[in-house]
Amino acid sequence: MIRVTFVLPSFAGGGAERVVLTLARHLDRTKFAPDLIVLDGRGALAKTVPENLPVADLRRPRLRQAWPYLGAILKEKRSDVVIPTISHVNLAVLMLRGKLGPSTRVVARESNTPSASLGSTNWPRLYHWLYRRYIPRADTILCPSKKAASEFTEDFGVPSGRLAVLPHPVDVASVRGHAVDTIRVPGTGFRYVAAGRMTRQKGFDRLIDLLPNLPKDTHITLLGEGKDLDALRQQAIRLRVESRVAFLGFVANPWSYYAGADAFLLPSRWEGMPNAALEALAVGVPVVARAEAGGIVEVAALSDAVTIADNDESFVQAIRRMVPLSDIRTRPSLLPDQFALDSVMAEFEALLTRVVAEPVLR
Repeated sequence: MIRVTFVLPSFAGGGAERVVLTLARHLDRTKFAPDLIVLDGRGALAKTVPENLPVADLRRPRLRQAWPYLGAILKEKRSDVVIPTISHVNLAVLMLRGKLGPSTRVVARESNTPSASLGSTNWPRLYHWLYRRYIPRADTILCPSKKAASEFTEDFGVPSGRLAVLPHPVDVASVRGHAVDTIRVPGTGFRYVAAGRMTRQKGFDRLIDLLPNLPKDTHITLLGEGKDLDALRQQAIRLRVESRVAFLGFVANPWSYYAGADAFLLPSRWEGMPNAALEALAVGVPVVARAEAGGIVEVAALSDAVTIADNDESFVQAIRRMVPLSDIRTRPSLLPDQFALDSVMAEFEALLTRVVAEPVLR
């Protein structure tokens, strides 16, 4: 039995947290014994943690507060594999590696390209230096896209043999099951949806900026919470489009809204692999994305349902070319097969088995 410990910062409703919970939930319990450490167990996804996944909540929202407790519990667990997720948590675990058991492997999971995740911090040069120093301590780095993997090789000197591109798992049957009760905003005109944290990264501000350039009966539903929510509402009022955009906050079942839209919009300034866009494809909804939105460009090479726009003008043109939904019944999946849950889990379990069989990196 391989003991696997996942480490998360919180149960916030982001894509990184959803992916980790999906991986942990579906690990084969006859071969793997997963558990989870969370720095702060609060968040919208807390209710979705499976009952058979033991959770250690450090109740320390800030990493510097959680640091000694994290080191102590990792030392106590003596797991076969530790899988931290998100850049600052990856760093913390790798800096604590000396406290881990002598046979413990570390598989650091990145949710973004390092240039984007480190560049968005308050101290990008410091984080870049720390990454160059500590990220090579990982036995394997799980990357969300080929672009992210290439950055680790080119910018941080990580050998390609210690990098793995793991597609985000999408439980297509579950997502489509939740999308059966389709929700579409009443009225004529195009209906679009976008989802994610209300932060600069997600680019919702430039999406709102484009609304005056679209037909007046166009409506956009935004799903998610975050520190920029009030500013985005004020922006909509300032541009006099507040009646054409709905801010719904965190929604437990976003897939019903995806299924009722003419397209899923992804205006992000940077991304790793946008989970919400993959789920939109799974319920049959085409995606219009900015080229900066990371791994979705790689998905576009596999699916005609993804349109990539290089600038505001081409983004608006792509939105206008969408075909209005004529039937609210759920459409066939548009998701490429390699993102299907069974395929990803088989790849993930094979990777964990291989890592445990290899010599421990020190």
